[in-house]
This record gives sequence, C-alpha cells and structure tokens, in this order.
Amino acid sequence: MQVKVLTVGQLFTNCYLVACSHTQQAAIIDPGDEAHRILSAARAAQLKITHILLTHAHFDHIGAASALVDATAAPLFLHPDDKLLFDVGGGAMLFDFPSPEVPQRVEAVTEGQRLLIGKISLHVLHTPGHSPGSVSFYAKEHQAIFVGDVLFANGIGRTDLPGGDYSTLMRSIQRLMELPDETVVYPGHGPTTTIGRERTENLWLSEDY
Repeated sequence: MQVKVLTVGQLFTNCYLVACSHTQQAAIIDPGDEAHRILSAARAAQLKITHILLTHAHFDHIGAASALVDATAAPLFLHPDDKLLFDVGGGAMLFDFPSPEVPQRVEAVTEGQRLLIGKISLHVLHTPGHSPGSVSFYAKEHQAIFVGDVLFANGIGRTDLPGGDYSTLMRSIQRLMELPDETVVYPGHGPTTTIGRERTENLWLSEDY
C-alpha cells in the first residue's frame, strides 16, 4: 500500500491518495480542496482512481469532491448520517466560507462494510462524535487507519459544531484505542501518529485530564 498526503485548502486538510502497489488502483480520501493538485498527483503516479471516500462531510473535507467525481467518474462514498450536512455544503456558511458544490449521487458506507482498492481491503468503522456520520477506514493488513477529525496527534476532534457530541466522540476514540499499538493513524489535519503513541501520550485520553 502506498499513501501520499496532500495538504489542501485554507484549513490545511490532509487529503490522502491510497494506492494498491500491485494494481495502481487508488482511492482519494477527503478531497478538501485543490482538485487540480490531487488529479496531478494521481496522474504523476499513474494511478487509476476507483473510489472517493469521505471520513465526514465538513466543508474542508469535501470541497473538491464534485470536481473529482466529474474528472474520474469514481463513486463517492459517505456515511448516511452525514448526508444532510453534505447537502448543505458541510457547514461552510458557519465560518463565512462559500459552500462547495456537491455531487447529487453519493454511495453509502456503513459499519462493517469492506471496500476493495485493488488488493487493499479497507474496513469501515463508524466513529461518530465529531459529526454524526464520521467514519474511519481501517487497512488492517497494512496496519493503518484513516480517521478524519476523530483523533489527532495529541488531540481529539471538535464537538462544538452542529451534530457533535463529546461523549460519543470519546466512545469512538476508545474503540480506536483497541487497535494494535503499531497501527499508523492518518488524521484529517496535522502529522501522522500511532495508536500506541496516542494511548500513552495523548493528554485528552489521560485519566487525569
């Protein structure tokens, strides 16, 4: 599995190109902005985009989705509990950002579903709390998980936006903490980390916090 990160947009969102080394098939995870950069990176690596995946529907994670669907004809996947948020532009107007155009056709991803990107198997974990439909994409065989804005390096996702809930978020994070220590965490913003590091060093997860 090959993972390339592109930091896009004014909120420095991590967009991931996840590619199968055997087939060159690839998924785009969280295309927040700058569709041209994402497409250029995919073309430079000679990747065939077969899936566009959203960890959640906030505007800084969906901004380039429509352009990429048009350019690649790849299906777009989102959890149904975030469809309303998606349809209103991901809450962009709350922050005085223009609402992004969004595609009308969206495929549902749900808890326990498995997506095949070439020979890569991504398991869908429903991890709400930051938003009702937040999901994480877990590549067990490659010891990696793409968590959106649920968990960060020494941080956790916001819960003060519409649909957020702190208790729900912490339950989702505790579920992530059950994964092996060596699992690499690819968050929606900031640097990568590991489950083991967050379990021992993340102050938000400390019993004393």
